[in-house]
Amino acid sequence: MPDSGLVEHVELSAADLLLRPWRDADAPAVRDALRDPAIAQWNPQGGDPIDDEVALLWVRRRADWSTGGHASLAVTAAADGELLGSVSLHRIHDGDASIGYWTVPAARGRQVAVRAVVRLTDWAFADLGLHRVELCHAVANPASCRVADRAGYLAEGTLRESYRYGDGRRYDEHLHARLATDR
Repeated sequence: MPDSGLVEHVELSAADLLLRPWRDADAPAVRDALRDPAIAQWNPQGGDPIDDEVALLWVRRRADWSTGGHASLAVTAAADGELLGSVSLHRIHDGDASIGYWTVPAARGRQVAVRAVVRLTDWAFADLGLHRVELCHAVANPASCRVADRAGYLAEGTLRESYRYGDGRRYDEHLHARLATDR
């Protein structure tokens, strides 16, 4: 169970995607991805310049599932292993979790984020026994709103100035959620 720190690494497939644990070898692609202006804005990493060392630490933190509080996967092309994005469950506790994701520029517009979010959410309900998964995104990021809608996450409301994003400003966020009982 997630609260016991026993979340085991998995590989999940979704059509032409493979969601797999992070590897040290992913660090150069992660470095490049985290430098993308859209990723830097909507998935801030704390303000440090994204160099090789920061990218390697990022990968290693996400590869370590030992606390049971998160499950983070690289989203890759099944055919050639190219890194397309990231999808993570975080704040796993007491049957609930939050989900986050990003995609590299070349993967945008291909439903990569939607398919990765749906696959990880389905796994969370079936294998982790979660009941509720929340998805928050800045209101100013309409692409993430489309991902939430297409992945079956119902809109629940707006959280006012709830998160400080990459430009240092606090933004309102939309709160979406899926329940294990949703169809």
